[in-house]
Amino acid sequence: MDGYYAWMIVATALVLMMTTPALALFYGGMTRSKSVLNMMMMSFTAMGVVGLVFVLWGWSEGWDGIGNGKLIGNPFDLFGLNNVDWTSYISVMFQMTFAVITAALISGAIADRVKISSWMVFIAVWVTLVYFPIAHNVWGGGWFYSHFPNLDYAGGTVVHINAGVAGGVLALLIGRRVGWPKEPMRPHNLTLTMIGAGLLWFGWYGFNVGSIVFSAGDGGSKDTAQFMSETGVTFVNTTIATMAAMLGWLLMERILHGKATSLGAASGVVAGLVAITPSCGAVNTVGAIVVGGVAGLVCALAVNLKYKIGLDDSLDVVGVHLVGGIIGAVLIGFVGTVKSPTGEDGFFPSGANGLFYGGDATLLWHQVAGVLFTLVWSGVLTFVIGLAIKYTIGWRVSEEAEVEGIDGDQHSESAYEITSGTGVLS
Repeated sequence: MDGYYAWMIVATALVLMMTTPALALFYGGMTRSKSVLNMMMMSFTAMGVVGLVFVLWGWSEGWDGIGNGKLIGNPFDLFGLNNVDWTSYISVMFQMTFAVITAALISGAIADRVKISSWMVFIAVWVTLVYFPIAHNVWGGGWFYSHFPNLDYAGGTVVHINAGVAGGVLALLIGRRVGWPKEPMRPHNLTLTMIGAGLLWFGWYGFNVGSIVFSAGDGGSKDTAQFMSETGVTFVNTTIATMAAMLGWLLMERILHGKATSLGAASGVVAGLVAITPSCGAVNTVGAIVVGGVAGLVCALAVNLKYKIGLDDSLDVVGVHLVGGIIGAVLIGFVGTVKSPTGEDGFFPSGANGLFYGGDATLLWHQVAGVLFTLVWSGVLTFVIGLAIKYTIGWRVSEEAEVEGIDGDQHSESAYEITSGTGVLS
């Protein structure tokens, strides 16, 4: 038990690092130089706002009465962690970091054009009405899971599909950046982006491998042998799927554009991590390579579609997180397995075989149902929340502020000091 708690503390710290500095650097490098501080501030403020909301009513709303079969948990039963046993505090913190990064991921779709105050109001309301209910229904034994038990080991639906569809809805609702797509809006510092991607990969081991101890650390039934085998499985799968996705993305770039880019490598890493998140405990080695490879190829194609459909998803949240999350969740229905490399049942924690391993269509249907539930719940409520903000406090900075630089307008700062004669970064 002491080992469970020790690893849970480490895993929680790793996931917290995924938001800042990892995501802040990854997104910050992809924006223009006049927007980088605002982009990073959206990650930092997500930590503050969502973290406090989570301990006040989020834990109660999502995890009070686990298995109660209700559509929405009661936010007041454990308000402010009242009546929460101190032995569960680490579990509270672990789940809090997931809520934080889910909200922060959305920011990439609306970079360069929204007021920081509107963003902070949005994420407080959004996690309350969208994230916590979905987490309750997928992980907390709510109504949906009791009727359609689907597999989401570490957040394919709860985190990535959820954030991806929310980002897409907001990008449509708020509108395009001034000058997009005619004006080039290239990443200003790919070094920051690649450092961020590397840190995300490192932190993701807390995300995926750490998810085992949420049940085990709370007095779950896993013995030492089960704990070690499941930890090894999720660790290997997270690693090799990410490698396969990176190579798949670079291959698709080569086919489409004739070049394999550093941005493509960083994006491929994230696409692979996203796709293996729901399936890391449900597939074998070959399955992990399939999940990662498909995600790398398809997500690389998907990010190019935004220009064809006119969606100004600034940093490809839809193409990477929505598409990658769907791929990872649905492929469990095909390549999910419980058989060990030596043929024994019960080795993988998924508890079901996909179509390629002798299973019937039930698992696949439940996986698709989980995707659809998340798409509808998140899409509809995000639109309602976004619309309410648009017609009350408003989303966008002025056109002049956007053109001159949102960093100066919203924060009275600039990321870089430009010396005489060097020109101005854009």
